Amino acid sequence: MNIEKLSQCLEQEIAWFSRVCDARFDAYFKNDEQNTDLEILCPAPDLNDFQEADSPYANLVREFKMNFAERIVLMLALMPHLRPQALDLFSLQNAALARGYSEIGGWRGKQHSGFLPTCETAAFILAGSNLVKRFDIARIFKDTHFFHQQGILKLEHQGSGEPFFGAALLLSNEYLQRLSDGEVHKPDFSTHFPAKLMQTHLEWEDLVLNREVMNEVDNIVVWLKHSQTILQKWGLDKSLKPGYRSLFYGPPGTGKTLTASLIGKAVNADVYRIDLSMVVSKYIGETEKNLANVFDQAENKRWILFFDEADSLFGKRTQTSSSNDRHANQEISYLLQRVEDFPGVVILATNLKANIDAAFSRRFQSEVYFAMPDARQRERLWRGLFKRQEMLAADINFRHIAEAYELTGGALLNVARYAAIRALRNNRDLINQEDLLAGISKELMKDGKTL
Repeated sequence: MNIEKLSQCLEQEIAWFSRVCDARFDAYFKNDEQNTDLEILCPAPDLNDFQEADSPYANLVREFKMNFAERIVLMLALMPHLRPQALDLFSLQNAALARGYSEIGGWRGKQHSGFLPTCETAAFILAGSNLVKRFDIARIFKDTHFFHQQGILKLEHQGSGEPFFGAALLLSNEYLQRLSDGEVHKPDFSTHFPAKLMQTHLEWEDLVLNREVMNEVDNIVVWLKHSQTILQKWGLDKSLKPGYRSLFYGPPGTGKTLTASLIGKAVNADVYRIDLSMVVSKYIGETEKNLANVFDQAENKRWILFFDEADSLFGKRTQTSSSNDRHANQEISYLLQRVEDFPGVVILATNLKANIDAAFSRRFQSEVYFAMPDARQRERLWRGLFKRQEMLAADINFRHIAEAYELTGGALLNVARYAAIRALRNNRDLINQEDLLAGISKELMKDGKTL
């Protein structure tokens, strides 16, 4: 990344943006708007001098073929991060009313002392008091515009019932970082994004599932790879929604989480595991707000959202005998709407299918039961865990262990870890049958069982 070229491009764009703002203020307060055409008076700079590798900003403008108005809106959202003092003129006070001009918009942050723009600010710069132009500017803030669909800009309404143009105009963190260093950053786990990127070094051959389960999993993979063909080429887009919803259910440790990770790996899509402990809140409206942060960021990213232990959030609705019951039911209704409208893949995982609200079940494209592995599958799991046969003692009999002890794949991992530790503590280079049996005993004790 050529920082000098990047800076030159942005400096040129900042200077142009400032000239446009000065011209708008002059025309507006001198009542000369009819004779002022900002696109002619302050034409947008030519970005051809900045090659793709040198300027992420120029690349973004070219990628979406942004026009004059779109570049102004993008720069307005970017300006508080680049040169906040350039927006100081928008803090102009109306002497007659002893407050700011309502037509300029703007809002104040909790710590930032400078001017922060709203949609009203953008409309003022681009349209002034011209109502026809104002209506034309409104399309930039529609859900169908690439600013929204690509997650470049966010509109944040400060209060219900307020004018639409009063929404705060925000540049997403993803595109702020992209315009700063050219890298496409993945969101980090935080209070504002309660989800963790799931990754695995394992492959499909490390996952042991029966044929029926793999068929259902293959359906999800095919949808992720060919959904556009199904919807567009085959003409089903009017009847089918673009999203796909699946329920994984079965005992813990049977491969639900690993399967979700491998699906993402197969189609080169990020899988985010939602941390429900940070999503669910006892305060009214907070759970919906936390979920909105995740769904909004994932809207057009081709992510797979994975809700583990989903019954804690997607549980059955109850009879409304109190305000808390009504609140809980509202949360479930909101979830139902967001999951159904989400254009990507949502996977819910639970140990008990019966705990999931029936309204969700009716909307799943697939329900996949992850059963306890049988003896043959357990033997495959054992052999897959210990691929280096030279580290195993001659007395180990995987077939006998697999037939004698009913354990999940997750439990086998715990046994393998314990057996390796036990062998090293006894100053041995090989894991023997006794090590495995000791580990199996510990796992069975968790369920109140013995060898």
